Amino acid sequence: MSNKSPAIAQTSTGGTPGTSAAAVLDPTRSSAREKLHQTYASDPKYKKYTQQVEKCLNAFDNVHEWADCIAFLKQLLKTFQSYMQFKEIPYKLIVAKRLAQCLNPALPTGVHQRALDVYTHILSVLGTEGLKRDLPLWSSGLFPFFEYAATSVKPILLTIYDTHYLPLQAGLRPVMKSFILALLPGLEEETGEFFEKVLTLLDRLSTTVSPVFFVQNIWLIMITMSSARGTALNFLSRRLPRLHADEDITQIVGRDIGLMIRAFAAALEDDNLLVRRGALDILLQSMRVDSAAIKRAHSEDTVILMRAATGVVLRRDLSLNRRLYTWLLGPDEKSENQTVFLRQHALQLLNTTLKDEMFAPSGEYSESRPFKIFISLLDKWEIGSALTDVLVLDALKAIRFLMQRDAEEHNEDISMTASTLYEAVEPSILWKQLLAAIMKDLSEDSKTGAIDLTLFLLRSLPMQDDEVRSIHLPVIFAAITEELQRAINNNPLKAAEASVRECLALQEEIFQHIPLESLCQRPGLNAALQTSASSLDSLPFAYAFYGLEFTESNPSSEVLNPLVAVLEHMFCISQALSRSISAQQGGSIELRAALSQVLRVLSGVVRTVDRSCDVILSLSWEPSEWLYSMLDCLDLEAVSFTLVDQVVSLILSLHGAQKLSPKLSMDKRPVVSRMVKKLFRYLHTDLATCHVRAVSLIWSIESMSRPHEVESIIAQSMCSPESRNVYEAHEAFGVLWRLSEDDSLPGVRLKVPLMIVLETLKHDDPSLRRVGETWMRCNLRSYIRVLEPVLRDLLDPSIRRISRVSRVSGKEIRGFVYEKSFDQRYVAHLLDILLSIVQFGGQGFSKSARGTFLRRSYDHVLSQRLSSAGVDANASYLDALIEVLSRFLQSEPKDQDASVMQPLNTVIQSSAIDLLQTIVARGEIEMLAIEILEPMVIGKLFLCVHLHRLDLQNKLLRFLHSIVSASTSYAYNGNPPPEDRSTEGPQESGKGGYTVNSLLTQTIIDGIAIPRNRPVMQHWLDFVLMAVPQFQPALQSVISPIADCLCRQLRLLLSDILKANQPMTNGSYPRVATDAEFTMLLNALERLLVLGLTQKSDASSQEDDAPVQEKPGAESGGILGYVSNVFTTDNASAAVEDQLTAIVQSHSPGYKSLHDGIRVLLAIWVNMVWHDTTSLRPEADSLSMIYSRTHARCRRVLEHLFRAHPTEVLESVIECWDHDASLRSKGSDQPATGIFGLVDVLIASAQSAVHMICDSISVRISNTSERSRKPANANLSDIVLFNFLEQYFKRLEGPLALQVWSRFMQLAKDLASSRDFKIQVFLALKCLCVLGDKVTQTTAIDDKRIRKDLQVRYFQTIVQIEETFGKLLDACVTFVGKSTDQPNWMRRATRESTVTNGRSSPALRGGVSDLKQDEKDSSTTTLSDNAKPTWGTELPSQITAFIASTVVPELRRFLMDNDKVASACNNIVYYIVSPGIKTKARPLDADVVVVDIFREMIKIPPAMKVWRVAVTDVLYDHRIFSSNSSVAMKWKPIIKAVFDGDKTSFPDLLGRVATSPSANIFTNREHEMLLRSLNLRRLAFVLFTGEKNHFLTQLPAIQEKLVDILRNVPSPVVQCEVYLCIRVLLCRLAAHSMTSFWPVILTELYRIFGQIIDSIPSDGSEDLQLILSASKCLDLLLTLQTEEFQIHQWIFITDTVDAVFRPDDWTPESMFDQLAEVVGSLPIPEPREPRGIGLSMPTSASIAFPAAHSDRALRRPILKSIRQIDSIRDLFPFFSHVSISSYESVYASSGNIDWEAVEQGVLDDMFDGR
Repeated sequence: MSNKSPAIAQTSTGGTPGTSAAAVLDPTRSSAREKLHQTYASDPKYKKYTQQVEKCLNAFDNVHEWADCIAFLKQLLKTFQSYMQFKEIPYKLIVAKRLAQCLNPALPTGVHQRALDVYTHILSVLGTEGLKRDLPLWSSGLFPFFEYAATSVKPILLTIYDTHYLPLQAGLRPVMKSFILALLPGLEEETGEFFEKVLTLLDRLSTTVSPVFFVQNIWLIMITMSSARGTALNFLSRRLPRLHADEDITQIVGRDIGLMIRAFAAALEDDNLLVRRGALDILLQSMRVDSAAIKRAHSEDTVILMRAATGVVLRRDLSLNRRLYTWLLGPDEKSENQTVFLRQHALQLLNTTLKDEMFAPSGEYSESRPFKIFISLLDKWEIGSALTDVLVLDALKAIRFLMQRDAEEHNEDISMTASTLYEAVEPSILWKQLLAAIMKDLSEDSKTGAIDLTLFLLRSLPMQDDEVRSIHLPVIFAAITEELQRAINNNPLKAAEASVRECLALQEEIFQHIPLESLCQRPGLNAALQTSASSLDSLPFAYAFYGLEFTESNPSSEVLNPLVAVLEHMFCISQALSRSISAQQGGSIELRAALSQVLRVLSGVVRTVDRSCDVILSLSWEPSEWLYSMLDCLDLEAVSFTLVDQVVSLILSLHGAQKLSPKLSMDKRPVVSRMVKKLFRYLHTDLATCHVRAVSLIWSIESMSRPHEVESIIAQSMCSPESRNVYEAHEAFGVLWRLSEDDSLPGVRLKVPLMIVLETLKHDDPSLRRVGETWMRCNLRSYIRVLEPVLRDLLDPSIRRISRVSRVSGKEIRGFVYEKSFDQRYVAHLLDILLSIVQFGGQGFSKSARGTFLRRSYDHVLSQRLSSAGVDANASYLDALIEVLSRFLQSEPKDQDASVMQPLNTVIQSSAIDLLQTIVARGEIEMLAIEILEPMVIGKLFLCVHLHRLDLQNKLLRFLHSIVSASTSYAYNGNPPPEDRSTEGPQESGKGGYTVNSLLTQTIIDGIAIPRNRPVMQHWLDFVLMAVPQFQPALQSVISPIADCLCRQLRLLLSDILKANQPMTNGSYPRVATDAEFTMLLNALERLLVLGLTQKSDASSQEDDAPVQEKPGAESGGILGYVSNVFTTDNASAAVEDQLTAIVQSHSPGYKSLHDGIRVLLAIWVNMVWHDTTSLRPEADSLSMIYSRTHARCRRVLEHLFRAHPTEVLESVIECWDHDASLRSKGSDQPATGIFGLVDVLIASAQSAVHMICDSISVRISNTSERSRKPANANLSDIVLFNFLEQYFKRLEGPLALQVWSRFMQLAKDLASSRDFKIQVFLALKCLCVLGDKVTQTTAIDDKRIRKDLQVRYFQTIVQIEETFGKLLDACVTFVGKSTDQPNWMRRATRESTVTNGRSSPALRGGVSDLKQDEKDSSTTTLSDNAKPTWGTELPSQITAFIASTVVPELRRFLMDNDKVASACNNIVYYIVSPGIKTKARPLDADVVVVDIFREMIKIPPAMKVWRVAVTDVLYDHRIFSSNSSVAMKWKPIIKAVFDGDKTSFPDLLGRVATSPSANIFTNREHEMLLRSLNLRRLAFVLFTGEKNHFLTQLPAIQEKLVDILRNVPSPVVQCEVYLCIRVLLCRLAAHSMTSFWPVILTELYRIFGQIIDSIPSDGSEDLQLILSASKCLDLLLTLQTEEFQIHQWIFITDTVDAVFRPDDWTPESMFDQLAEVVGSLPIPEPREPRGIGLSMPTSASIAFPAAHSDRALRRPILKSIRQIDSIRDLFPFFSHVSISSYESVYASSGNIDWEAVEQGVLDDMFDGR
């Protein structure tokens, strides 16, 4: 700053002011000052005096060490002493600055003493009036110094305060807060030398103003200055009186109690333990919790105080806790009186404070804070007991809310706090509160708060306390049960209410935590209650136990065992509910659900009692009455299976229970019949989800009821006179049979129903016959099950025979003769049934009977009879059957019995012959008859299908199959089997082969596909699977339509079962297919797909062997759209032929069917995985079985197909993955069941999988002439294969990656060696990055046990990866660089990359011809300068994005050599980064990828030289600050890295800041100033990029440059940037590090605003922007409220309570208040266009005051949004409101700063576009 500046000379030498605006403030003082100035100005001695002072001040520039300071001060003092006649100090602004600099704490004591001597002289000369006039100048150096002054200096300083300041009296009011701040350090030590002197000085200071005003300033200091709180409390502890409850403290502290409360709150939250202790001591002394002040304070203020006070318990300090307890409980020592005091005065406030913070946690503290305070307060019983009563439920509700909100994140702190809180609370108080709240919920409709809370406690918190489990929970359980019984008995409909339903759920949860012995006896009571309460019911007993008032009458109870009472109440509740449901014919869903819950609880109790109880419990109940009410409920249609399951299970449990009396019995047939018939209804096919559980219950009933009772009930239902009932009964029995296990002997125990079913196989009624056959197909499980009971009866001991040799025509025939007659009709009937079984079973029967041995039978009676008959136990069932049938065939009656026995014996033998013929041999039939019958049968079948006549179809299909079998055996008799003749030409009829009827294909498809034909679909599929292989040569065209039909059916079944797995709201069960239906469809599909492709592969191999026919050139060009002159004619025709062959092959019926089949199989594979393993739904058992069996069968089908045609299947799987987004997502979310999991299942090793995929890619990208084979799937592009390969690599682990790298590297090398760029290079680079990442990360190679050769191979791998990676990367980067000549890719760089999805890749956006073109010539297309590329325009931007996101971050992993790293980075910068920056009008607006590349490159040390130059160019670009601030934030780490990495960068930048003006005389000075201001702004930006104190070591050099500019460069444009720099320094440096800078900053600010007071700048002046910058700097200082600045801020604003409560005789003393008066008095000019400055200034514009529910407000700058002003009037709202805003922000925010807003404001000013 120049000492000869006109403004300075004017104000310091007494020149005439520029305007009379200052006279507005004080006309009298102004006129006196003007007269004095005029007098001095005309005095030549004064002029000499001024010159002497100026000369002396100039000598300060030559000060280099402290001795020079002393010489300077001596000379200055001597000069002043020479002219004592003048009562004015020339150049006082600079004198004050130099003296303040000489009081720097770093200087020696001698310098300080000399400076104080000068101060003493100046203040003596000026006198009281002079000091009052220039108080800011001299105080700015004296006030901060006392804290740092040496012991020898402090007396001098105190003397100055006493002698010169205290006489100002009321004139000290504006400076009061700063004066107190200056003196408080003297009170730090009570034994200190100056303690009493300072205390006396403060007392005298308080008398200069009112004591209230003085104390209010101390409150402000405590709020804003943490370092001064301890000394302030030392003062208050001596000066605040000890007050009683009724004494009023407002006489001492003023009416603003809120200010005092905030001061105490700040002290109580201070980090210093002694400060907290002192604050509590003063609370006890002068502000007890029952004091009038607290009662009179606002509720918000008292909550602030209580929150701060209770927070001290978290410090876990006994001395703090003891003081807090005394404050809350009062001075009395007796516990009873303390509790009374707490409830009267503190409990309500304490409860409100903690509750508010629990439910609306403040962002300043952890959410667990109020709960931890509550837990800590529980340690003090007098507080904990009362507080628990009022707060415990609210605390638990709040913590439940927090735990449920954070359930996904699993917040450990909250969970641990919840457990601690639950364990800390006294259980008796907690459960007392919960019981009362639960009873209240039950009495009010639809209110469940307390019940939900109790459920939460039981489910979420550990119940390990024995007292809770053995005392409280049993009492609560019994009480709630009785309350429910009372309520439901009075009104059963109440059970439908939400509160009762929730309560039943609660009972179920409670019972899981109760030991049974605790429920058998009541806990003890005290002596007074023991006699009266011991005979009470459970509910009144619970009230008495917890000390609650029971309003109803207390009937005595004879039941003293709570367990008996619970059981009786439960039976009573369930009976009442069941009667109500029966009376309403089903009732509401809620009512039935309530009954279900009751039964669930009751079942649990009964099971536990029977298992654990030692004595028999005598209940007062009527078992039969309860039983029949339950059965009546069962008979209703509306009852769900869940309820049926519970009722039947409970009845069975009670029937078997031994510990209950009287006992329930279900021996009566009507009881068993009603249960069995009800369960039988749930065995309907449409209710598949209920089957497993229903079957289990039926067997349980069978085992508990009398013998054959269940069997007869089932048989009776199957013989119903109504045909519909018969069909349903057969279906139900089939489900029962199928789901029963062999060891339960269903064939013996359910023989009668089984025989009824088997009889239907020969029944005259076609419908019944169809039912029986369907039963056999779907439910049989094993033919042995049916065979065993028949064999058992055929071996009846009553059938006795002896051997006999008969002679016929001279031949001896061995045989048997019956010894006596037996029941021949029954045997004939059995054989007839057996014939129907064998005929029906066919090969399946034979295979089963032949493969099963007699020794595996569970039927001991059968084994005994077989042994008696001489059959070996090691024989098979088929052997035994043939033996038995042979005996029947050979046996004849005795001659005397022949007339009676022969007719029936003939029938028996006929049946035996039929059986043996069916088993052993096959019949023959003439071909002519076959050819006549076949079309008739097919036509009949076709008719039946379309008329939906199911009964004949099975017979006709079997007939047709016999015909076909006979025909084929006749046609190929003596010839090779058909599968070996597949390559022969068309077959002729007769001997030459077999001709297919034209109608057969359609008939088969319709038979399978028509929905109403579903019951016989199995027969159709059997026919297809048997017949089609025999028709293989001619049926090739039939296979594909049938396979498509099967795919459609599987999709429908899959859709149905997925719907069935969704939760059902209406209780109905949707139709789902069984596992058997899925299996039969999958079997058929598997066979057909293999057959279709087998024939195709044979045909294609034949084509490969055949000579290639030449095709016309015009045809080849026309089909695929190739340019004819690209290749030679031969190559073109060959390419066309290969492409055509591949496409024709991929579109052939066999391949199309394979692809469709794979798609369906994938849908089943992905979706049919059972996850719901913990479900309680009864249908879960059935669904899980269907899911698991179908999934396993699907896997076997896929494995079989893959073994047969591996390449085709794999490519179809990949194509499905590409086309179906859901499959792609499943691949990542469900690796076990997704596509990649399937690939792992199909292919044994990752090495094989990668080999296959790479082969497929190689086939597609190689030249046509080089191809060894054609692509299996022409629809699948190499891009999709690359994308799949990339995703596959991502799933591999390191060791596996090592195995697969060699094959992929071979492919990558081939691409890298290509001279021309193609899209596959980029895709290979992506795959290589993924694979290389896995390889380089593997830790297996570090294992010392691994052989040396493996380690050598590993390092060879790394070298090869490095070489190939470098080539691929260079090709991609070079391609992007050359692409910049095309339409600018940078504009699209931010679009979403789409190469990752092969289907939507930009390279494939053209039509089919584009795809084919790319696939054809991708290896031969070159990127010449004048040819446009054939790929999409998005490709360069995708490559750039990939390089930024993946390549650069991983560069050092792939390239080990630093030179290669630097080279790669150099290419990236040259081809990508530099063009991306140069194409932008503003350098910082470069695309996101460019910034990302920089941000990653700065982490690579070898690349520093590469990127540093580019970043430096950006920084020194003159357009840099034209960008917006949001863009600049992204560059922060990059700019910082430049200056961290290169130590010469910062000095270079400082050198540019201090550069002297150019010597060129033609240079524009304004341009020079602009350049200097730009460099200053760059300095500010660089400082801003650092962290806190990052550039601390550079601070001296920075200060030197800034001071130099302030002195020597008066340009407002440059000085504006200095203040911006200062603002950045305030944000980036610790406040104490700028101590030596304060005198300069304060002096400059004082000078600028002093000039405005003396001379108002005109509108449009260039000084206005400087004033705005200085104002923003002060605005920031006021916002930050640093301790160093607070002692000075009174100069600029009113920092005492006068800012809000102004006294009557108030006059503005601070600079901003004076400016507000001056600017406010200016005349209003003509209206001008608004510039959008908009500084509306109610105080809320600057400070967002907290609402009742919000967190505390944060301090932020007022001028944050203003960029420019055109008149000083624009700042009037700021000048006039800044004092009150600052005061109120301190009041509201307690010094919390919105750092985000502060830094954003600085950044916005930096990048303001100007």
